[in-house]
Amino acid sequence: MTRTLRSSVSIVLTIIALVCAAPAREAAAQGDQVTWGVHITLAPTWLDPAESSGIITPYMIYYALHDALAKPMPGQLLAPSLAESWTVSKDHLAYEFLLRQGIRFHNGDPITAEDVKFSFERYRGAAAKTLKDRVAAVEVVDPRRVRVRLKQPWPDFITFYTTATGAGWIVPKKYLEKVGDEGFKKAPIGAGPYRFVSFTPGVEVVMEAFDGYWRKRPNVRRIVFKVIPDESTRLAALKRGEVDVVYSIRGALAEELRRTPGLQLKATVLQGTFWLYFPEQWDAKSPWHNPKVREAASIAFDRNAINQAETLGFSRITNSIVPDIFEFFWKPPAAVYDPAKAKRLLAEAGYANGFDAGDYTCDVAYANIAEAVQNYLQAVGIRTRLRPLERAAFFSSYGEKKFRNVVQGASGAFGNAATRLEAFVAAGGTYVYGSYPDIDGLFQEQAADLDLKRREAMLQRIQQLVHERTVYAPIWQLAFLNGVGPRVEESSLGAIPGFAYSGPYEDVKLKK
Repeated sequence: MTRTLRSSVSIVLTIIALVCAAPAREAAAQGDQVTWGVHITLAPTWLDPAESSGIITPYMIYYALHDALAKPMPGQLLAPSLAESWTVSKDHLAYEFLLRQGIRFHNGDPITAEDVKFSFERYRGAAAKTLKDRVAAVEVVDPRRVRVRLKQPWPDFITFYTTATGAGWIVPKKYLEKVGDEGFKKAPIGAGPYRFVSFTPGVEVVMEAFDGYWRKRPNVRRIVFKVIPDESTRLAALKRGEVDVVYSIRGALAEELRRTPGLQLKATVLQGTFWLYFPEQWDAKSPWHNPKVREAASIAFDRNAINQAETLGFSRITNSIVPDIFEFFWKPPAAVYDPAKAKRLLAEAGYANGFDAGDYTCDVAYANIAEAVQNYLQAVGIRTRLRPLERAAFFSSYGEKKFRNVVQGASGAFGNAATRLEAFVAAGGTYVYGSYPDIDGLFQEQAADLDLKRREAMLQRIQQLVHERTVYAPIWQLAFLNGVGPRVEESSLGAIPGFAYSGPYEDVKLKK
């Protein structure tokens, strides 16, 4: 073969190789991304663990962007994470955490005990007062060891610190002191499996894999949380392949999802309970002050019918605001649907013709549930005006005690019966508008009792009193219905017991 011919062949082969290789590289770049269609408008506050609001929504972001000393993981209710281990002193007054060797934030800074202390002291979210009132000091022992000293024994310390609050999710002290709180929300630095790329308010959050993550290198290089508040639009986006996973598809749309070839319906029963709350029950001038009115509201709506219509029967009717998978759960009597009795109770309370109950305020993502309950209330004479709010605004106003009349509340936060009661029943709780002295007394007594059986008895008695007084009218323990597209091999939906979202994100995998 002549030199000219050899040269021509070489050029041709090179061109063929480039033509073949270029589309492969482009396909790999486009294919190594998973996009979630999320059901709520993402808020900047959810990028910062210091502002954890006592609900599960921010953990959708935390499990990707941040990491904690310990957190719920598959097969473990509390798995060592940034802390490889911890010990408790014999007097139960000191907890010492040992950080993993060589762990780093996304900017390369080492994670030290100073960051742990800083994250605790900076925390100002739900249950911050409960947590900090019981802690005497957070001490840096050495760069890898931090000690938390308590004022008195507190058997729920680990639960509150690591799961029920955001205080145990660690942020970088040096970086935060440099950029400030608002700067951190614009460009957060975490220690999780994915690093922040961009946030377009109302549109999407984009993250890329952090190869230095201690647990494992993420399977997927890029993840996107795309805001699609409308359910039908979310499902359409999944069908078109614009997104790979969609959260919260209900009713007829869930049936359509289940029937669509190539798509999967994933139903996960959460630690998320829903309820009606009557914040004016402590006001003697309000109809809700009368327990008969509250009981009438509770038995006026058919939970099983709403369950079948909205979540295809997957939700659990537990009749409690405490999830049935939580430690110290008390099983109440079965929920009752009795509109005739509801009308009798209203008549006995002096409202034979019903009454105008004012606003029925809810998270807009669950307005369809509110509409169903509202129709049942209307049928017995309790007339309300539906007032849906975006989730961030809803929980902000809920926690600031701005609501009146009827509130459709919910929480999917981690914890146990004590953490749920602290936030929603006991005096001083983030979402507590009023309380009862005997319940408060029992709650304070159990909080310092190291005897497990006595604590269980007291916490169950509190739940019984909440039920008997109809402090709440529980709706259900939500089954979260999600959709998964054909590209996804592992969505991580349901991998963490009771968790609403995909997780751990580093385990999410695309089909080859």
